[in-house]
Amino acid sequence: MSATVNRVLPGTLACKCGIKPGDEIVSINGREIKDYLDYMFLSAGEKLNIALKDRELFIENEDFEPLGIEFETLLIDEPRSCHNKCIFCFIDQLPKDMRESCYFKDDDYRLSFLQGNYVTLTNMKDSDLDRIIEYSIPRINVSVHTTNPELRAKMLSNKNAGKLMEQLKRFKDGGLMINCQVVLCRDFNDKEELDRTIADLATLGECIESLSIVPVGISAHREGLTNLVPFDKESSLEVIRQVSVWQKKFKEERGINFVYLSDEFYIMAEEEIPPACEYDGFPQIENGVGLCTSLEDEFSEALSYMSRKKVKSEKTIVTGYLAYDFIKGLVSKLETDKINVEKIKNTFFGENITVSGLVTGGDIIKQLKGKNLGKYLLIPISMLRHDEEVFLDNVTVSDIESELRIKVRIVGNDGFALLDELLK
Repeated sequence: MSATVNRVLPGTLACKCGIKPGDEIVSINGREIKDYLDYMFLSAGEKLNIALKDRELFIENEDFEPLGIEFETLLIDEPRSCHNKCIFCFIDQLPKDMRESCYFKDDDYRLSFLQGNYVTLTNMKDSDLDRIIEYSIPRINVSVHTTNPELRAKMLSNKNAGKLMEQLKRFKDGGLMINCQVVLCRDFNDKEELDRTIADLATLGECIESLSIVPVGISAHREGLTNLVPFDKESSLEVIRQVSVWQKKFKEERGINFVYLSDEFYIMAEEEIPPACEYDGFPQIENGVGLCTSLEDEFSEALSYMSRKKVKSEKTIVTGYLAYDFIKGLVSKLETDKINVEKIKNTFFGENITVSGLVTGGDIIKQLKGKNLGKYLLIPISMLRHDEEVFLDNVTVSDIESELRIKVRIVGNDGFALLDELLK
């Protein structure tokens, strides 16, 4: 795949020097452009010799302005697929006959930098590690799961998975910052193995910015896969107690908790979710770590600014089983009977899946059909695919509006946006 220019932004350096859509960038300062990382790094210079397929350009960029070029795809190159067969992989648990793109397993370190994706590093060569360090990529997100080499190779079904600590040490020596994630599986990487993982990562010092721990998701479509046991109240409470010991230690040594549990553990254990001060700026909120606390704080702050707190019209907000009580609690602050909260049982992936982000459009339609929903149906944006008004089962927002005969409003993942929609 070539670095074909798709769009040139008006008034930019690229526009002024005559670069046009359809041009192909071959190299910058004599180095080949293979993907977007090459382009970002090489185009950041003060003097640029840009070789196009049919001509050569020279640009002086004393202010280091972006050139203003957009390409046909984000990476320019094709995304790298995962080489693992993880025992907990959620894609392996998807029902059949979904859209083909749903089954693509991404494990591309370039998307970790560009979009915040978590990667296992198992498909990386030494040259990839060198490239990341050379380009001074500031941060990478790594799916650790365990630092035990033999156990990691087993859980990821990849003989190269045991090299993790060596790779992380190279990143440390190269000046990178790293966020880490553990998908916790009962009787595999929990208990003593989790202690080992936390301790091993701590030896790398402050280059490891944070570590999140999330419970494994277990769908109803695990035929032929490793037997995994879901977390329940008691086992979730054990994890909370175990991690709290580490948090106390890191708080004393580093001034931060360093290791954080996703909200699911606290909700399943029926424990109070920690306050905002315990999340140290919410470094892993995209992993559901502190999301409820952040949402509640924003909601309460927004509420304190409102001179008018009266709800104008009747409406319904949908959520998964896990967050139902939490959302009900937020709504109760408005002291109104015009807002209905509906929890949606996940029959598409199975009843063990209770998070809102995996609720499907088909389940919403089936479970809300014939109910009095009011004027609007509020749907959290986390239920939809990135930049699309489509649920994971390919049902669209328009399908829901047509089937339920109601206007759908999509709500962002912050308390200000939620309150704004509730008051309409």
